[in-house]
Amino acid sequence: MKKYYALLLLLIPFIQLQAQREYLPTQEDLDHFHTTKTYVVLESNAISDYNIEIQDAVNRFWDITEFEFIKMEDFSKKSKDKNASFLYLAGVSFEKDRSNARYQFLCLSLGGDRVSIDDLKDVANIPMSYYGVDGDHYAYKLGIMIRFLQYHVRLITENHNIVSQNVYKYYNNNMADVKGKTLYLVEEELAREVNTLSKIGAIYPGEVKLVDREAIKELIMAEDENAVVLHKVGPEGKKMNARVYKILIGLAEAKFYYFDYHKVKEKHPDAYLESDFKKLAKATK
Repeated sequence: MKKYYALLLLLIPFIQLQAQREYLPTQEDLDHFHTTKTYVVLESNAISDYNIEIQDAVNRFWDITEFEFIKMEDFSKKSKDKNASFLYLAGVSFEKDRSNARYQFLCLSLGGDRVSIDDLKDVANIPMSYYGVDGDHYAYKLGIMIRFLQYHVRLITENHNIVSQNVYKYYNNNMADVKGKTLYLVEEELAREVNTLSKIGAIYPGEVKLVDREAIKELIMAEDENAVVLHKVGPEGKKMNARVYKILIGLAEAKFYYFDYHKVKEKHPDAYLESDFKKLAKATK
């Protein structure tokens, strides 16, 4: 059983959940999700980067269910509706993680009669950022995350056999498909050994461009069919042992080409590593 813990909603901008989200959606859950109305939960701060970007992304890309935006203070009451699903940002920590690191996940969950926010069943969730990181470090990528969630839910609905605790590892089978596409990366998200085009080119032969976050957002909103972008989630500092998630996402079909994470160590910083480029180079030979 999940051991989640909710704090007072009006005092914080998102739900706090403790322990790893271990629930795996059943075929019945997935079939039911497609019949629900999805309530997109907004943060208490009406002008937050998250609120602005999630509304833009959902209005533009969400087509898997009917949807409606709701305020944070309405979430608890709405969560008891068994015909509802919810898209929201949650603070998550891992029960056995000695680093006490906290992350923000974008969660897609089912409501349920006599079910509290603590017990919502996840259909899918994606790491978005480390707790406390400014919204401008991740909110600009919400367009592709919204598209990916829908792609992923449709995939596991039709292929429930791939559902597992490490379901996103499934997408590493697509790594070779990066060949012929252009990687668009933000320099500050790369390890020192691979933070220039010449250093990257010595390891990875594919086309790479170093751009700023605004350029990434423009590519996302344009659904550039040749572009692959990096979604890196980490502490944005020196906190040791925290997880660093590294995800390569194709903008054409909104699917993952690469999913992995490492723990921050002296020789493994909060960044996309040389070893990640080597894996990509090997897969695209």
